[in-house]
Amino acid sequence: MGEVDPAFIQALEHRPKPETITAEGIPLIDLSPLIISPDQSDDDPNSPLLSALAAEICAACKTWGFFQVINHGVPSHTRRKIDSVSRRFFSLPKHEKKRVSRDESNPTGYYDTEHTKNVRDWKEVFDFTVDEPTFIPASHEPDDDRLKEMINQWPENPPEFRDVCKEYAEEMEKLAYKLLQLIALSLGLEKDRFAGFFEKQTTFIRLNYYPPCPIPDLALGVGRHKDAGALTILGQDNVGGLQVKRKTDGEWVLVKPTPDAYIINVGDIIQVWSNDEYESVEHRVKVNSENERFSIPFFFNPGHDITVEPLEELVNERNPAKYNPYSWGKFFTARKRSNYKKLDVENIQIHHFKN
Repeated sequence: MGEVDPAFIQALEHRPKPETITAEGIPLIDLSPLIISPDQSDDDPNSPLLSALAAEICAACKTWGFFQVINHGVPSHTRRKIDSVSRRFFSLPKHEKKRVSRDESNPTGYYDTEHTKNVRDWKEVFDFTVDEPTFIPASHEPDDDRLKEMINQWPENPPEFRDVCKEYAEEMEKLAYKLLQLIALSLGLEKDRFAGFFEKQTTFIRLNYYPPCPIPDLALGVGRHKDAGALTILGQDNVGGLQVKRKTDGEWVLVKPTPDAYIINVGDIIQVWSNDEYESVEHRVKVNSENERFSIPFFFNPGHDITVEPLEELVNERNPAKYNPYSWGKFFTARKRSNYKKLDVENIQIHHFKN
């Protein structure tokens, strides 16, 4: 990235500390009961297998907002292939990667100047949608009813890039729906309570590349943020860098990579649906001066036409709705604006809809 641009420099209070606290106790949940005997699990939401998994997820969501899953059913060769094409793509010359650059009019493809909280991130990304076509509002303006298509841009190299990405997306989608069912059960809901929200999903996958950084004490790979969608499934390499803000004391703690595991966090939408029963937790990415790092988050998002609000089953006189309804499509489009330029005001957040 050449000379260090001051745009990368974090404010003093948000710079990473030299010493790193490794997270102890982020739950590691074994999903093998769902994989080994899916028929028994899927047909009976009251089965001991599902009840036990739902209880583990409930505890994890309340304590951390994050958990890890193993024996999740995603073939290891599928993950190895996308890791390989990601590394090969990001190793291409910059001019070749920029042939599939994204912009404000079409937010899919390659990008290397993304901002979080108005500070530039030390990373390169490649985004693609899971569904083709995927539609979102043409603008964040409330009176603008126009839609636009997010059009995936596929690079010529590596030649198998598109096929590998689509195969990986299919596996991620299967896992996402399993997790969504478990989260519904953990909240005391019908297991398919959330499924209808995703019929016109705006889900996308991001390939992240974090080059070695000469100023790891001043910059971040991704600044502090909460995920706006429903659920994030993160695959990361063995370098590590994800830090979670611990709810008990506000310390930033490193999530140590677990081989073949995925890291799951609930997003803002589940916080609202659950009426604050579960919380979307702040996280960020620390960089280092020696090793490049790769990660692949799957952002599971509902349809653009979905109105997000606390679910009626979780609201009553003693626990009234804590949020006003909002349009996911408009929220999503507004959030995307801040990826490209500094805003004069705070980007849209769910607390803006708090009662």
